[in-house]
Amino acid sequence: MQRLRIILQSKYLYIILLLCSFCYVFITTCLIKYKSNYIDETLFNGIVENYKIDGNKISITFNDKEKLIGNYYVKTEEEKNYYINKLKFGSSVKVIGSLSDPYNNTIPNTFNYKKYLYNKRIYKIIKIESIKIDNSNINLLNNIKNTLVNNISKKSNYEYIKAFIIGDRSSIDINDYDDFKKLGITHLFAISGMHIALFSTIIFLILTKLKRNINITIIISLLLLFFYGLICNFPASIRRAYILYLLLSINKIFNLNIKTIYLLFLTITINIFIDPFIIYDIGFLYSITTTMGLIISSKYINGNYVTKLFKVSLLAYLFSLPLTINNNYIINLLTPINNIIIVPLVSIIIYPLSLLSFIIPIFNPILDFFINILLFINNILLKINIINIVIPKLSIFMIFIYYIILLFTIFINKKFIAFIILLFIIAKQIPYFNDTNNVYFFDVSQGDSSIIISPHKKDIIMIDTGGKVSFEKEEWKKTNTNYKLSNNIITFLRSLGIYQINKLVLTHGDYDHMGEAINLVENFKVEKVIFNCGPYNDLEKELIKVLDKKKIKHYSCIKELNIDKNKLYFLQTKEYDNENDNSNVIYTELNGYKFMFMGDASIITEKEIMNKYNLSDIDVLKVGHHGSKTSSSKEFIDEIEPKYSVISVGKNNRYGHPNKEVLGNLDNSKIYRTDQDGSVMFKIKNNKLRIETCSP
Repeated sequence: MQRLRIILQSKYLYIILLLCSFCYVFITTCLIKYKSNYIDETLFNGIVENYKIDGNKISITFNDKEKLIGNYYVKTEEEKNYYINKLKFGSSVKVIGSLSDPYNNTIPNTFNYKKYLYNKRIYKIIKIESIKIDNSNINLLNNIKNTLVNNISKKSNYEYIKAFIIGDRSSIDINDYDDFKKLGITHLFAISGMHIALFSTIIFLILTKLKRNINITIIISLLLLFFYGLICNFPASIRRAYILYLLLSINKIFNLNIKTIYLLFLTITINIFIDPFIIYDIGFLYSITTTMGLIISSKYINGNYVTKLFKVSLLAYLFSLPLTINNNYIINLLTPINNIIIVPLVSIIIYPLSLLSFIIPIFNPILDFFINILLFINNILLKINIINIVIPKLSIFMIFIYYIILLFTIFINKKFIAFIILLFIIAKQIPYFNDTNNVYFFDVSQGDSSIIISPHKKDIIMIDTGGKVSFEKEEWKKTNTNYKLSNNIITFLRSLGIYQINKLVLTHGDYDHMGEAINLVENFKVEKVIFNCGPYNDLEKELIKVLDKKKIKHYSCIKELNIDKNKLYFLQTKEYDNENDNSNVIYTELNGYKFMFMGDASIITEKEIMNKYNLSDIDVLKVGHHGSKTSSSKEFIDEIEPKYSVISVGKNNRYGHPNKEVLGNLDNSKIYRTDQDGSVMFKIKNNKLRIETCSP
């Protein structure tokens, strides 16, 4: 036993195991490529692992030959209620539908759904036509989970109880959750090591009162936590926390005296050998980095309760900072302070009350009261939390340097913190050294949005914002999502270190061109907004109210605009009786390359421009009106002779864009379509043009 103890205490054992696990990750996730076992099947059978009913959409995850995700849209409220009552965890389902591949992100540096599913070993999505459900063979564990979920759904604050008990935060009001995200406290609503620690503490307190032997108490808590993990489907963060707790317990029971950091290394190794793709799970990475930071810095976590809490919050914040930056590209400097205020409220009061109110309903009003307190404090913190900094995407090299400096700061001299500040100043300045002219045409489905970024980011000019018309829905069809088309554009611009837009040019007042303008104005510092000629419509008036409130200057029907060393020329300044004919048509030259942005200008406008200007040999044309037959006449295209043509169009759109005749007119140019090519990027450096796409 002594020899075994000496071996288990050796740091080299855990370093070797960790290196072996990383080799295993590289082989199984990088060298080996996986693909679906399905070809063109239409009938599928499986057991439901997870499901979600949101509005009129049902998403189910089940296993057949492999794990699949299916989406079904219910037709009536009665049908929705049927599935709410019938669909359960562990249900046997017979699904008829068509297979499709998930899409990659079509705007760079944004969430890649296809990659996310691939890392979950899901390679196909089913568009479901019909579902048959059989609940006769649901196993005991799923029956317990179904009973748990059903009982939770009857509580007044079920969305928070569901989040704290089973880790499902999808029911929390999306606006409240967005506010929690801005404060950097969403980790409190995802089951993690904190929840495992609190749960195990509660178990310990109960069993200690019953005067149980410490080893028996540990074993019982391990069994209960394992059962709890099974109910929650053992997400990555819980698996990490449980395995570490298990190893710590074994270490304590057998008095092995293994250092905690070595047990964390072993935890990482075990998790990787269970599922090598866990290394790409953001929850697992957050869990590992924060836990490692707290373990290696444990001797510095001292003082009274508030001091300890601040140090824990600050260390967790610092060790997870590169992950936060490379996922959101914006950080809240006051997050450690926010945690000091919110963590005690959640961990000491709300989380235990969630467990108590689930078991004893009499505690529900008390839980309601403290959740309202949480929301009240959250609103106050939002008003005073104004220190948000945009940080561009960090390279692997910069992340490595960051952690080296952080460790030096902790273990050698606190003055090294100045180098961390210097590192982020450098990171923010790097984009300003880029001397390339960049023009991006974003994939915003059936809409238009593009941006010009001048060398050294001297001028950022956005032309249109995209937008999708949303119609008023019946209550049962409304979803708990707050997705906006421009969210991905915002994320991408932040990934480049962009926090302000110098000029926002709106070609005209149609929703698919300016529907996202308010969202962009709310998220960026905007200096000027340019409207087209003609009277303002309701959408434009709504935006102007926001601009006036924020004291943002706005103009209409201008002839030219200075951008760095170039100009934007507005070719259409005549007033017509409709928005499309009034659409701004913009011409500019960047390093000798000619660009034209047509908005939704029609053939009438094209004729007016041909009569007024002598334009030819256009290098890049943003095709008018998404390739509609009302624009891009053969006469006009033959006149300007575009070398490259970009059509911003939605996949399988109901308008049939782009029109075949228009495609024929553009036959002599290289055509890029956002529905097929994703976002299209033109980069000009040293008078050379490079074209990139972000294909779905």
